Amino acid sequence: MDVGFSMRSEAAGAMRTALISAENLQLTLKTGLSQEEQALTHTGRSPTETHKAGNEDLKEMLESNKESLKLEAMKRVVGLIAKGKNASELFPAVVKNVASKNIELKKLVYVYLVRYAEEQQDLALLSISTFQRALKEPNQFIRASALRVLSSIRVSIIVPVMMLAIKEAAADMSPYVRKTAAHAIQKLYSLDPDQKEQLIEVIEKLLKDKSTLVAGSVVVAFEEVCPDRIDLIHKNYRKLCNLLVDVEEWGQVVIISMLTRYARTQFTSPWKEGAMFDEDNETAFYESNSEEKKDQTEATAYVMDPDHRLLLRNTKPLLQSRNTAVVMSVAQLYWHVAPKHEVNIVTKSLIRLLRSHREVQYIVLQNIATMSIQRKGMFEPFLKSFYVRSTDATHIKTLKLEILTNLANEANISTILREFQTYVKSQDKAFAAATIQAIGRCATDISEVTDTCLSGLVLLLSNRDETVVAESVVVIKKLLQTRPTQHSDIIRHMAKIFDNISVSMARASILWLMGEYCERVPKIAPDVLRKMAKTFTAEEDIVKLQTVNLAAKLYLTNSKQTKLLTQYILNLGKYDQSYDIRDRTRFIRQLIVPNEKSGALNKYARRILLAPKPAPMLESAFKDRDRFQLGTLSHSINSKATGYQELSDWPAVAPDQSVRNVEVIEPVQESAPLVGKTKKPKSDAKFYSDDEEEKEEKASESGSSDSSSSEESGSESEEQSSEESSETSSDSGKSSSGSEKSSSESESEQKKKMKKKTKKAPQKKSKTTAAASSDSDENGNGPVAQDSSSSAQSSSSSETDSEDDSEDDSNSDAPPAQQKKKSDVKAKTKVEEKSKTEVSLLDLDDFCPAPANAPKPAVISPSLLSDLEGLSLSNVSSAMQVTTPSFGPVKTHELLHHMTGKGLSAKYHFPRQPCLYQPRMVAVQVILANSSDHSLEKIHIGDRSPAGLSIHCFNTIERLEPEASVTVSMGIDFSDSTQAANFQLCTKEDQFSVSIQPGVGELLMPSTMTEQDFSKEQGKLLGMNETSATVTMATANTSSQAISKQVLSVANVGVVSSSPNDLHRFAGRTVSSGALVLVSLELKEPSAALLTINTEKSVMASMLLRDLKQALALA
Repeated sequence: MDVGFSMRSEAAGAMRTALISAENLQLTLKTGLSQEEQALTHTGRSPTETHKAGNEDLKEMLESNKESLKLEAMKRVVGLIAKGKNASELFPAVVKNVASKNIELKKLVYVYLVRYAEEQQDLALLSISTFQRALKEPNQFIRASALRVLSSIRVSIIVPVMMLAIKEAAADMSPYVRKTAAHAIQKLYSLDPDQKEQLIEVIEKLLKDKSTLVAGSVVVAFEEVCPDRIDLIHKNYRKLCNLLVDVEEWGQVVIISMLTRYARTQFTSPWKEGAMFDEDNETAFYESNSEEKKDQTEATAYVMDPDHRLLLRNTKPLLQSRNTAVVMSVAQLYWHVAPKHEVNIVTKSLIRLLRSHREVQYIVLQNIATMSIQRKGMFEPFLKSFYVRSTDATHIKTLKLEILTNLANEANISTILREFQTYVKSQDKAFAAATIQAIGRCATDISEVTDTCLSGLVLLLSNRDETVVAESVVVIKKLLQTRPTQHSDIIRHMAKIFDNISVSMARASILWLMGEYCERVPKIAPDVLRKMAKTFTAEEDIVKLQTVNLAAKLYLTNSKQTKLLTQYILNLGKYDQSYDIRDRTRFIRQLIVPNEKSGALNKYARRILLAPKPAPMLESAFKDRDRFQLGTLSHSINSKATGYQELSDWPAVAPDQSVRNVEVIEPVQESAPLVGKTKKPKSDAKFYSDDEEEKEEKASESGSSDSSSSEESGSESEEQSSEESSETSSDSGKSSSGSEKSSSESESEQKKKMKKKTKKAPQKKSKTTAAASSDSDENGNGPVAQDSSSSAQSSSSSETDSEDDSEDDSNSDAPPAQQKKKSDVKAKTKVEEKSKTEVSLLDLDDFCPAPANAPKPAVISPSLLSDLEGLSLSNVSSAMQVTTPSFGPVKTHELLHHMTGKGLSAKYHFPRQPCLYQPRMVAVQVILANSSDHSLEKIHIGDRSPAGLSIHCFNTIERLEPEASVTVSMGIDFSDSTQAANFQLCTKEDQFSVSIQPGVGELLMPSTMTEQDFSKEQGKLLGMNETSATVTMATANTSSQAISKQVLSVANVGVVSSSPNDLHRFAGRTVSSGALVLVSLELKEPSAALLTINTEKSVMASMLLRDLKQALALA
């Protein structure tokens, strides 16, 4: 019964956990147990057998044909994960359901895959194509989950896939997907730091996002990847300040931390004398160049930057946040950035946090302790908030004690000392000892209460608790050093209680006092030495050392009474077990006892041993913690933690504040001629004739409202196809209408002057202007740079322009309403055409057959090839397409031996992936390893040969620890040649000449085509472009699968399907020039075949033919 009850309770707990997880995923779970679960709970098996049987049942349910059983199984699997159970053995069964059409099932599968994708990388790689398709799902949660799983597969070979997936997700319509893209940036950067430059471009794009859901995540990515790129923040600074209140709480913490560093680099110090702080100066934000402002600037030494004030004003409301981390972040912002007289506003919020849990109290009290040292006035009104409660933990009590001591002054010292008297009686001995130290600090800092504190500490010497007595002795010893002449009675009292003290530190302190002031107690000190001579061998080392010092000092001041005692103690110390005691004894003997060997040193023995000692300074343990930023881990542990970024000093001269200005109107006005045809302004003027000047002017004057409405509708249609927000589209609509009006007026003036006869409809201007306004970024900074796309669009649509013009001519006399409708239709078609030209890795649905009336490009451009490389495309009608790279066995070559490289070894291989740096380059992965016993620094690429060799180097590796290795990516343009790329691999101290020799097959990229297209292209490459030979093949290589394996192991080509079984065809293109390479193998006899290679590169053909013959001949 007990076993059954425990199993049922475990199952109920698992279901509760699964319910919570499912609620976050917007799922609905049944709270009752299913038949399978009830069967499991009533079995009499052992827990291990039950677990295995449960997993077998789950596998059967996951592999069934019923969606309900699969969903039930996944809910139970998620419940196991939530309980911390290992469910990795279910990975093959779960991953089969990743392509399920059931949304709820797919969500749970992705939750599972995110958990185990990194552990089961090989199986996860098999489903990459499914993840790619899921990135196009209409459900935003599925798209985000697919990207999350893709970024969780920590394999460098899919870095290009991850990179382009992130780029597409960064432009997604859903802010939740864009947020997930920001999270994936950090994962990709940790996997391959060489992708930093491309990731920075994505971060720059996401920083312009106006969604509060994205802001926090992208700033985290910014802090992780490029925290030093402050220039990316300039244009987004004011937007981040304004969005801060609406961002989620953890995002607020990250943004405030980043803005703190930004403020310290972009604004001048507000802590200067004579600074002016105008809270209500709104005009300063826009009219900083007015005459009144100039006069004020000359009269005062400092005027706060309006952006500096904006930051402080927008973070102040967050002091009321329920999240303690947010309040602490705002507090540290004000501490490091705000004027000193404004920092007091954070005090009440910090005091409020002291009512939270003890973990929160500990961090908050640490920061208050640092603040209270420099600015006592902040917390003096809240002194009672730091009184110790009996329920406080010891570390909380100690921190409160530290703060009370920091806040002590002449006005409140009496209250604080009364509080301390209560603390000394505490049962917590560590806390009582800390209180005695705090009393000593108060006595040192406030001279008026020194005598009172000393009297109180002397009374504590009679306490029953040895810990209290010992700590009192130590503190009294430090206090007596400040005024020893007045306290001989205290020294006598301590000598009397010496026998009753057993704590070694207290006994050593009394002995030190006796020796230091032995001349003031000439009768007591020798007697104390006599007692110590009896118990010398049983004392602790620290007591023995002070006994030797006391004997030496008394020998110099009162040798008649203490000479024999001193010799006796020195003889005991000479044979002590501790070498410290033996060394000190020999040193003292040579110093104070004159003999022939000691020389003149004993003449200075009195000056050495009895020299006046400076009084010790009793200081706070938090005095030096202000060198760390408040609220950081480094401040908490008082040591620089990994990843800590120090706050920079205030700049002496304020940087240019115009870098934060965001233009709204002017860039949109300039965008109209950028999108329109302005390369031939004279020809544009010829479109208008004298007969239409009056009609054009009337249309431009009377139809401004109509044009603006059509602009707005056009911008909204563009908004649906692009990823712009509704606010941006409305703003761009307004600004574009104004630019349209001004551009139409300027062209009417040109018509009057030039007097041309050709006509062009005015609606075309509104169309181009609307397109320009929608391309402007979210900050209103003008159009996004799309020179290449816009030029391609203008060239591709050149044939249709004449048709549009003829239509406009025929409709020039039509009513304005009809013209507006037609212009809207044209604007929509333009937007659709533009969206189709934008190609990314996972945007497979955009590749569809071109319409019949659209012009077809004759040749695929190299940039398009590089974008499409590594993809499997479907439903594509083009004759030649890029296909997935052939993943054969990776051949690793040695680049640098560890003996030659003085511990640095390097190996390289060709991953057969598209090079992300330039499409003409071949991707190379280099594995660097440190085989030495010391760290290697500054690993980078130096000089290269030949001089014209184009290499994209990896980023400098700052430090490589012993026995560590790192994989980096390079790009090399071999120019379709097997000539080796020579360069120097450098460290901080050495340089090593290395070379990378490519195989001819690695200079190709795969291409696929139909059998008819292969024959057609092969017919064009005959004569000198054809190389053939008869190959003697090994028996094991006669099957189709074996032939494909051997060919792909040599060359990075794609397989072309062929109807005859005895004919095998392969196609590829050279990476650098894009020249077509066709390989065909025709079986003649069981062991003979005709190998033919057709390409313009005859040298490459002969080399490839040689390599293929060797590969096919090998068994």
